[in-house]
Amino acid sequence: MELYNLVSLAGVLALLGFALLLNPSPRRTNLRVVGWGLAVQLVLALFIFRVPAGRRFFLLINDAVVALLEPAAAGVRFVFGPLAKGPGEEGSLGFILAFQGLPTIIFFSALIAVLYHYRVMPLLLKVFARFFTKTMRISGAESLCAASNIFVGVESAFTVRPHLAAMTRSELCTVLTAGMATVASNVLAVYVLLLRETFPTIAGHLVSASFLSAPAALVMSKMLLPETGRPRTLGLSVAPHYEKHSNVFEAVIAGAQGGVKVIVGVVALLIAVLGLVALLDLLLKTLGNGIGPAIGLSGDWSLRAVLGVLFYPFTLAVGIPPADAGTLAGIIGERLVVTELTAYEHLAVEMARGGLEHSRSGVIAAYALCGFAHVPSVAIFVGGISALAPSQTRSLSSVAFRALVAATLACLLTAAVAGVFFSEGSILLGE
Repeated sequence: MELYNLVSLAGVLALLGFALLLNPSPRRTNLRVVGWGLAVQLVLALFIFRVPAGRRFFLLINDAVVALLEPAAAGVRFVFGPLAKGPGEEGSLGFILAFQGLPTIIFFSALIAVLYHYRVMPLLLKVFARFFTKTMRISGAESLCAASNIFVGVESAFTVRPHLAAMTRSELCTVLTAGMATVASNVLAVYVLLLRETFPTIAGHLVSASFLSAPAALVMSKMLLPETGRPRTLGLSVAPHYEKHSNVFEAVIAGAQGGVKVIVGVVALLIAVLGLVALLDLLLKTLGNGIGPAIGLSGDWSLRAVLGVLFYPFTLAVGIPPADAGTLAGIIGERLVVTELTAYEHLAVEMARGGLEHSRSGVIAAYALCGFAHVPSVAIFVGGISALAPSQTRSLSSVAFRALVAATLACLLTAAVAGVFFSEGSILLGE
């Protein structure tokens, strides 16, 4: 293994050790979850990055996702015309998120609804959930929720709706962590559109990150808040709960309408959060200009700079070389506040302008950012799940911050595992 692969491996152990320090009941930690969760991640990463059959499968998934973007854009082009033309197309006005990226959410939401209607999704969820339940000895409800988050976002809570009211605090923490440590398939296309010009195989990486982050979420959740009760569905297989539609057209309509709600939520969050961050940056800059020179700190006074300092050790730990760690620490850190969408956009800018010296840096950063682990998501998930189980509002609020930390560590753990198997001669960058 190369030096930085070993650094990533050491980073895996360091992240687990850091999680253990935050564990309120270390002796109650379910070592089976930690062992199996880590083993699943390492085996999957080895298969994808180093085994020839895994590489072919990786490219197949990448090509399938990219191929889906063309029909996804058909309706968008009809509605928005020239505004929907992406960079490189004749008559394009450049990349416009509102007209090229976000509308694809509607298509993928409708596609997922169709897969639910024909019972493809429930079958996939059962397989993954049963594997998590049997190998890790956790409750069927939290296993099902973690499996759901590989494919969908906050909607995953609906699959365990009948069980939410009886869940323990540890189970609720797992539900929140799994939701924030992964990304929904309907928004994954937006990230692909942002990065595919400079990162040809980004679609395959984002799909693999979704699979890797599910067991990582279970590991970090159970390390930060071990189970102290007795879950009702412990060791049991739980069938996914979902809305059944009478025909495929009803499913498409419901999926499309759900996609519109997601878009409205994303737009509202971006406008509100980015505006508040800009205001905070203005205040920090004013403060820096006032007292910075007096105390010998006249550098960049911004939220991104502050978060960059906080995340710098973690950026090094996952195996990003020091030459790029300063830049990427700010991008990985800002995700905590400005959402992963803005962070991916900044990563795309850095890669396009050649701002990264090492190819592994962009790959690992892409994995680290692949999750809803940010403050706005806490409000979304806690609010959404509380609406389904009002009696659990206090418990959800009490574990929300711990779940955010667990989700952030889970994303970093996934990035470190990817770093362990990085190879310059692999298909990681489409070479």
